Amino acid sequence: MKKTLDLPKKILKEAMNATKSDDENEVVIKALKDMIRKNKISEIKKYKGKVDLDIDLDKLRDRKWKF
Repeated sequence: MKKTLDLPKKILKEAMNATKSDDENEVVIKALKDMIRKNKISEIKKYKGKVDLDIDLDKLRDRKWKF
């Protein structure tokens, strides 16, 4: 999809330097994907401490402790 954007040159250049990319489209796509990822992470964090999983990680990972 084509879209015309009026982006500040300074911000775009800084983003291109940060991503080591010469492609403006690539930089914008990366920024959008990163924003979506961060949003999903913050949504998942809302469940911290609210979900009780009765999981034995040692058993799942087939750990055999020898003392």
